[in-house]
Amino acid sequence: MSSDTRVQEQWHLDLASKPDFDQAMARINAWYVQELIDRPPVRFSRHNADYDIVDDASLWPSQQARWYDVEYQVDRYLRQIEGKIFHGETFPVFWPNLGPNFFAGLFGSRLEFGDVTSWADPILVDYAQAIALDWQSEYLQKIDALTRHALARCEHRFMVGYTDLHPGIDWLAALRGSEPLCLDLFDYPDEIKDILQLSTPNFLAIYDHFDAQLKAHHQLSVSWMAIPSFGRMHIPSCDFATMISPQQFRDFVFPALHEEVVAMTHNIFHMDGKGVARHLDAILELPKVQAIQWVQGVGTDQPILQWIPLIQRIQAAGRSVVVDLTLAELEPLISAVKPEGIFLCLPSEGEEQELAILQRVAKW
Repeated sequence: MSSDTRVQEQWHLDLASKPDFDQAMARINAWYVQELIDRPPVRFSRHNADYDIVDDASLWPSQQARWYDVEYQVDRYLRQIEGKIFHGETFPVFWPNLGPNFFAGLFGSRLEFGDVTSWADPILVDYAQAIALDWQSEYLQKIDALTRHALARCEHRFMVGYTDLHPGIDWLAALRGSEPLCLDLFDYPDEIKDILQLSTPNFLAIYDHFDAQLKAHHQLSVSWMAIPSFGRMHIPSCDFATMISPQQFRDFVFPALHEEVVAMTHNIFHMDGKGVARHLDAILELPKVQAIQWVQGVGTDQPILQWIPLIQRIQAAGRSVVVDLTLAELEPLISAVKPEGIFLCLPSEGEEQELAILQRVAKW
């Protein structure tokens, strides 16, 4: 990876909860290119930790009303960070969110809202069916409202990110349904390739829409992973890949992913589980993917130590890795992999423990 990804305009965010902002961003900029300043980046937050907090939905007439309550969503976040100092490379980030199928919702899919996530009702019956991005969608209007309200209240308190965006074949799976799409790969391959060509231009238009809003307010590029960039940061992914073969991945997934990542400054690929990991060779061929977030799953897929060879393979390919681990796994991981290009995500039991962990990692 070329170090020219670090040559870009940078600025200071005066955050009361993050007084070491500049030093933390310097570590992240080094991490993007598999370099170290003094230690690997450390975030004190587990993957999907926010989902442990469930609101009392009875306070609203419906789940959708709770998700749509703009003032409440920002107030709730402010309560979570009140009086908190963020250590390591943990940042206070509010990201407007309506769930992972927001992008499909902009094409007419109805979003159904649950306690901690939402899902899309498939609407694509026939590949001759006309679909188009609706710039008047209520979902886009709501995310815009959440973004504006957060920007109005964030100064000196928190960063504002952009919403979760899933283009490509994950978008098509939401519109069509995963099981029908699996069959369609055999029955309608050309039609699928044609419709996928709609994805990237529309994704980039929506991305630019939010990026312009955030940059106009002096924000960085950051989303749900809470790893910022002074440039354009994207989290490419393909959860649908767990259901298809390596050749199908190259035929149907790789072209759209390639178009997504080349438009960005920094890309962190969200590799969700061993079903997606079997496509690692193709993922490593994508340009401008500086890092991979490895999500090992639950049950027999834990602990993370069984995935040391996979982590080493990613490092050997010149890519950085985001790893989510327990405190008990920290020492064995330190003994097994080199520190360059490792981003640690750890649970925390308080400031004293966090500072001790940072001291230990600095000795790696």
